[in-house]
Amino acid sequence: MTEASRWPMDGQAEIAALRRQHQALDDTVRAMESQPSPDQLQIARVKKRKLALRDRIVKLEDRITPDLIA
Repeated sequence: MTEASRWPMDGQAEIAALRRQHQALDDTVRAMESQPSPDQLQIARVKKRKLALRDRIVKLEDRITPDLIA
């Protein structure tokens, strides 16, 4: 198997791992927001990490999915 043909499988596994991390951060934000006096700075930091993960997921998906010109 060549490096190029292995990429979609490896990429899918990496995307799945990043999605799990993203979901865990989402759960963390919900738990933090449910506190009586949530730390808004900590929440903002976790949300920023979530956005960075989302950006990585989108970049990986773009590398895996070929551009289709109509």
